[in-house]
Amino acid sequence: MNDTAPAHPRPSADRPAARGTTARVAAFVTAVLLAALTAVVADTVRAGDDVHDAGRLLAGYAVAWALFAAAAWTVRKAPARAATALVLVGAAAVAAAALAAPPRTSTDMYRYAWDGRVQAAGISPYAHPPAAPQLARLRDDWLFPAGTSCTGWGLTRTNEGLCTRINRPTVPTIYPPVAEGWFAAVHLLSPSGSRHKPLQIGGAVLAFGTTTALLAVGRRRGDPHRAPARAALWGWCPAVPFEAVDNAHVDTLGVLLTVLALGTATAGTRRGGLLGAAVAVKLLPVLALPGALSGQRGPARIARTVAVLLAVVALSYLPYVIASGAGVLGYLPGYLQEEGYQPGDVHRFALLRLLLPDAAAEAAAVLLLVLTAGYVWWRGDPLRPWRGALLLTGVALLLMSPGYPWYALLVIGLVALDGRWEWLAVPLAGTVLYLGGRLLPGVPLQAWTYGTAAVCVALGAVLRAHSARHRHRKGRPPDPYRHARPFSASRAPVPPTRPSG
Repeated sequence: MNDTAPAHPRPSADRPAARGTTARVAAFVTAVLLAALTAVVADTVRAGDDVHDAGRLLAGYAVAWALFAAAAWTVRKAPARAATALVLVGAAAVAAAALAAPPRTSTDMYRYAWDGRVQAAGISPYAHPPAAPQLARLRDDWLFPAGTSCTGWGLTRTNEGLCTRINRPTVPTIYPPVAEGWFAAVHLLSPSGSRHKPLQIGGAVLAFGTTTALLAVGRRRGDPHRAPARAALWGWCPAVPFEAVDNAHVDTLGVLLTVLALGTATAGTRRGGLLGAAVAVKLLPVLALPGALSGQRGPARIARTVAVLLAVVALSYLPYVIASGAGVLGYLPGYLQEEGYQPGDVHRFALLRLLLPDAAAEAAAVLLLVLTAGYVWWRGDPLRPWRGALLLTGVALLLMSPGYPWYALLVIGLVALDGRWEWLAVPLAGTVLYLGGRLLPGVPLQAWTYGTAAVCVALGAVLRAHSARHRHRKGRPPDPYRHARPFSASRAPVPPTRPSG
């Protein structure tokens, strides 16, 4: 009896072709989702402002987040080279889309523009508030519109009758010196009369630069397959085009420096210097320090990292101290008190206040942060310093429950390093609180949004632990990249061998 060939190829022969088809379909679907996300971002930034059109903006944000989630899921199935191209093109596209309109949910950028102008005139931004008569010669009709009713979005009138787009015009600036250096650099490179656009373009450059840095960190750590999908968690996240580009928040510069500090340097001088520069942009990156020191027991390396961090911060302040003296802190102490971070004022501890009396909430928050920082330093993974940094930063924002979504840009950058997507609930909570507060007056939205975020983080941790146990029972290592070595300037790590099967 003669054997005949089977009418159809064996299933094993079909698998490579099926996988290739699935990968191509995933790449195509991701491209379509990114095109839709870009269109939604462009439409949303033109929709209106957070005072008159908060509901319309919130709806646009919701659609953008849904498209982002879908694209971040499908890109995981795309081929690595195609996924990398999609991440770069998508990040550039959504950033460019956010340039379609001036800021409409935050006026911080106008202070940035003013501080840059003041420095270009040879004056310290900490020396005088914008409304000071000493700076009257620097005012123009863009930042200080004349002949208007001063009732439009973002406009403020001082007690002396001065109309301006700058918030808190009667107090000095609060921004640290590296941020001020960024404002001055953007101003000096800007054409005359370009108004808000250079700062937005600068934000787009920083956002895209962070995406490329995340891809580079993934490659250097021998993780070329996961790197694109993780970088997409930053490059495509709607909070980035809305807050980093359209609102041009300087926090993005701090995120880029933190990513470089944790992803391209080991604990020591370089990491301390980069992290010090990040702290001198916005104070929040100081929460990454325990993660940067994860697993370090040698006092010399710890001391060197911390000493360099402090030195960079001090040296960046030095020119302004010479110009302004003790006034370099500007309005920062007053801002912290106004925002509820001073002793006795605990309105930012919304979740703890559900369980504790107001008087005990602040002390409990400090204790929890100290314990988390100690855990991160003592038990953290030195190969993944961003993991501890994410834990401490995320816990801090959950406890503080800020009403400003751009504070969580650092969380998004750390999520993109680590891949723990559940922490994206924190910036989403801040966005809902910021835009939804006007729509639902009297509703305890702060506790609801951040409480939901805390539940999402907890569920994500449980699911991740269950998946690790399942892999272990099947004889697979929980993390196929667990042997990757930290990157150093002199030698990149050899990519780990991927397990078979």
